[in-house]
Amino acid sequence: MSSNSELPVRPIPGSYGIPFLGAIFDRFDYFYNQGRDGFFQSRINKYKSTVFRTNMPPGPFNASDPRVVAFLDAVSFPILFDTSKVEKRDVLTGTYMPSKDFTGGYRVCAYLDPSEKKHQQIKNFFFALLASRKDLTIPLLRSYLNDLFLKLDDQVHDHGHASLNSISDSELFNFVFRLYSGKDPAQTNLGSFASKLFELWLLPQVAPLGSLGLPWYFFPINVVEDFFLHMLPFPGWLLRWDQRMLYKALYSSATEALDLASTYGLSREEACNNLLFVLGFNTYGGIKIAVPTLMKWLGLAGKSLHKRIADEVRTTVKEEGGVSYAAVEKMELVKSVVWEAMRIEPPVQYQYGKAKEDVVVRSHDAAFVVKKGEMIFGFQPFATKDERVFKNAKEFVGDRFVGEEGERLLKYVYWSNGRETENPTAGNKQCPGKNLVELIVRVFLVDFFLRFDTFTVKLGKPTLGPSVTITSLVAVSTI
Repeated sequence: MSSNSELPVRPIPGSYGIPFLGAIFDRFDYFYNQGRDGFFQSRINKYKSTVFRTNMPPGPFNASDPRVVAFLDAVSFPILFDTSKVEKRDVLTGTYMPSKDFTGGYRVCAYLDPSEKKHQQIKNFFFALLASRKDLTIPLLRSYLNDLFLKLDDQVHDHGHASLNSISDSELFNFVFRLYSGKDPAQTNLGSFASKLFELWLLPQVAPLGSLGLPWYFFPINVVEDFFLHMLPFPGWLLRWDQRMLYKALYSSATEALDLASTYGLSREEACNNLLFVLGFNTYGGIKIAVPTLMKWLGLAGKSLHKRIADEVRTTVKEEGGVSYAAVEKMELVKSVVWEAMRIEPPVQYQYGKAKEDVVVRSHDAAFVVKKGEMIFGFQPFATKDERVFKNAKEFVGDRFVGEEGERLLKYVYWSNGRETENPTAGNKQCPGKNLVELIVRVFLVDFFLRFDTFTVKLGKPTLGPSVTITSLVAVSTI
């Protein structure tokens, strides 16, 4: 890889096409004609560049301006983390922003730029909240994982298969809600429907970025879908009742967290709406994708890797006298496997930012000038599968990040809106729950291999992340 500042400056290739129609044509290519990966790869091939101009969904009328400069390699992508050069105001979901009815009328922290005073107040509140939960996290998580694995085992035994997504979604949501609020959602007005109510609140916010994936020959069904999903902004007031139910459940439960928020200059109402977003969108939304992704790639990897992980887990837990932060931190293969899953199929695929000034951005082979005010877009699955950084980049290599050579590659793992080698601060946009999400997934893996030797999977059509069915489970032979 070259970091040469003397790389030639090239005009940014690509075109936005005819106003309005160009964005519609690109949207149909993205969702129906070429598919997501085909859309990007075809333009890389056409322009012989991983940097180019294009329109990004949802486009008209959901987004006022769909034009972006796309960065699809590991070298140019990190410009999106430099908040001195890129503004992150209202760009979480890209070129459109969901109605503030979903967030109680507030612009929550995820939509704030670090230059805004409120961003620092809210993020510091979350850091303090997570720190106050440190001693509780692993024991509480393991209690919910115990129920999760019992249900998984029972369903495989009784029916020959089990839906990982439905079981893990419910138990992990209950854990996250309890961790933040101090109560199980069943103890609130949400009852047993808690995770479904959160998903009902979550899905319309990201629906403009999705599709059923119907190919072009399903005309005119795909045109109808496109109209309702991508042309029309979802009226958030239609789900105001759902948002209020979730808000009230959290407001009445998370009294300790809301008391803490007041010490950071936040009203209880604003803090609760931010807590709702971090709980439902960031944390639960992240692990809802990350856990099935991990199990998908591990299931495909087979028995040999399973045995190596099981040996490391059981040996370390025995030496350390239990599952603890220290024990998990010693498990190099477990950490590598989780990072590799985050690399090959990151839970957050898109990053956006608006250039604060004219800025020169370098790829492997050239430099490009992005003008002030232009929207920069990064597609993370291409950046983290850059063949010029990662050998066999499209293959899942469980021990990729083990050892000194592996550790040097960690700076190219970007799933948390920042480098894996960096940590979230009040002055950046890296996910405040980065370390929590990684801990949850690692402990999931540890507890799984304390119970089971190996497993097999069948994959379904992905929605928010992979759809994984466990088709066999082999219980641990010795512990």
